[in-house]
Amino acid sequence: MKPFGYVRAATVEEAAEALAARPGARCLGGGTNLVDLMKLGVERPDVLVDVGRLPLDTVEELPDGSVRAGATVRNSDLAAHPLVRDRYPALSQALLAGASGQLRNAATTGGNLLQRTRCPHFQDLSKPCNKRAPGSGCGAREGTHRDHAVLGHSEHCIATHPSDMAVALAALDARVELYGGQGARAVPADRFHRLPGDHPERDTVIRPGELITGVVLPAATAALPSAYRKARDRASYAFALASVAAVLDTADDGTVAHVGLAFGALAHKPWRAERAETALRGAPATPDSFARAVDLELEAARPLRDNGYKVPLARNLAVDVLTRLAPPVRPARHLTEDS
Repeated sequence: MKPFGYVRAATVEEAAEALAARPGARCLGGGTNLVDLMKLGVERPDVLVDVGRLPLDTVEELPDGSVRAGATVRNSDLAAHPLVRDRYPALSQALLAGASGQLRNAATTGGNLLQRTRCPHFQDLSKPCNKRAPGSGCGAREGTHRDHAVLGHSEHCIATHPSDMAVALAALDARVELYGGQGARAVPADRFHRLPGDHPERDTVIRPGELITGVVLPAATAALPSAYRKARDRASYAFALASVAAVLDTADDGTVAHVGLAFGALAHKPWRAERAETALRGAPATPDSFARAVDLELEAARPLRDNGYKVPLARNLAVDVLTRLAPPVRPARHLTEDS
């Protein structure tokens, strides 16, 4: 293993200064992904900035009714917190669908967002990978890509982002809070991760010297019906082949008043289904409407040789999740002469 420096930050400002001082520095939270990649030789940081003792380990309700989760809140604690479990069930379900209980007890909110792809070409130093070594090529395109992207990929990278939590945050209109040398800022969760384009090595929109300080779940989606579903090769401890997070609110006339829909495991980032959402607003909350909207979204899919199955899998997941969230259709009442 390459030698590296270690800084235990006492404040957010100190952590940001340490990150800015060494471009090769990385934040260390639970270490459940970073340390594994260091062992493989994929990550070779000059300095680890330990953020584990920063005062970012609480979940709190803000004055406007939104809920803030600090960057070092453990995944298991966030999933079980009453504010999250009761108001944002999709997030709780997504967290519980990820990894194992032992890993959820160590993994953090910020670390979950920053985890890197599980593409085997990325993790194997003997294989070409533009994400790991820009300009070396993408070995997955003609190699093993059953689990890879069908949306938003480029000739340079077809990897998918592995987070379950990030998919739910996107559908819930959450914000990611950041702090760096230029101060604090917030980024919509569905804009935090990048599509690969010509620079697949850039996973997120984080600027040099910035760190994640928390995520904010808005009051607008609190207590709305929401859910997360994940299809995988085995019942647990597996990354998604396709996943769906949805938020749905209906008007008294049975039409869609609000919808948030995001796919996981289909793209380099959680894929916000904006075309489907636009088609559904004001439409009847019925399986037919859901199917038409999702089909419209998935028209953009460009499956590769071995992963075309993901398109119908994601379609059926999304239609089923939305249908289950919608209120039951009341049978028509037939009037009689005595009515």
